[in-house]
Amino acid sequence: MSLAFRNEIDITVWLAGATIADVAIRPRSRPPLTRLFAGKPAASLLSVLPRLFSLCSVAHQVALLSAVEAAQGQDATQAIVQSRAIAVASERLTELLRGLFIGRFALDRASASAVRGMMQASTILSGASEGVPQAFRRDAVAQIKAALAALGIAGDGQALAPGSALAAFVARCDGEALSRPVAEQSFLTAADDLEIVTRLLADGAAYSDAPEVSSKIPETGIWARRAGREPGLSAGASPAARLKARITEVAELCAWLDGREEDFDDGVVASYRLGTGKGAAAVECARGRLYHAVALDDEDRIVSFEFLAPTEWNFHARGPLVRSLKGLLLAAGRQGQDAVRMLVDSFDPCVGFSLSFREAGHA
Repeated sequence: MSLAFRNEIDITVWLAGATIADVAIRPRSRPPLTRLFAGKPAASLLSVLPRLFSLCSVAHQVALLSAVEAAQGQDATQAIVQSRAIAVASERLTELLRGLFIGRFALDRASASAVRGMMQASTILSGASEGVPQAFRRDAVAQIKAALAALGIAGDGQALAPGSALAAFVARCDGEALSRPVAEQSFLTAADDLEIVTRLLADGAAYSDAPEVSSKIPETGIWARRAGREPGLSAGASPAARLKARITEVAELCAWLDGREEDFDDGVVASYRLGTGKGAAAVECARGRLYHAVALDDEDRIVSFEFLAPTEWNFHARGPLVRSLKGLLLAAGRQGQDAVRMLVDSFDPCVGFSLSFREAGHA
């Protein structure tokens, strides 16, 4: 069985002078799960998923387990639901930390050492979360919080230590290289789940390749989660604002995993029974809401298996990134192009992307 597929998004920005006139997105290709796994026992897929999804593999496994249980008419115990939520939240923290510190800016020796220690602790936390004693979690979280303090993040993450590499990077993202109009925006929520999973199971890849809900293509991920907690939040989020939201969520996740915050669970895992032998699940992972939908035969073998990842919403041809870019006025030269790249990167695709700029008159 070949698991090869094109794992990159191609983004072309069309310029009319200094204004972004249009944006074209060529999406990644995605693994055809039904074709790969039809006829196989549902339980056999769990060991394969990490090969297909190296990022957020825990979230994918939890989504599949929850969808299969729903299809079988089973209800997970509260203890299992809680342990899965902790596992997903731990993985989310690991992914957010990696996105913050890996490859973004140069670190001195002390900072590099803090990043290594932090990532080791977060990886252990993510890999050993299900059923792990709370004291063990708190020890790992304490190591992460100590490293974050050394890197300029302390407390609730709202204020960064002056002079830290992270504070300097946020300041660079907060420049005036982009002048933005107000873009209409909407955000994906758990209230959309049932419509999405029903259409996902009915229409398969035709839907997941270009999803919509209630005739909209909403944003999902960090900014959408923040909007859910702060109604009226501005839709026109700059790269710096999105970066600050990531930092705040890191601090919130640490507090929740430390057992000192009771109400952070933002619909981490939800499951839906869609009829006999049919089920689906939604998991709130680092980059947004992930969906799995399955149909099983009488012997619990796969009849159909579809998934919809956050990237398909945020990097939709008419989606949040495109709406955020169109109409922007860029600073001249490399500065403007770098600002566009920062904005694209702030949407945090789960795969790599290429970015090119062309003059609209040369199309």
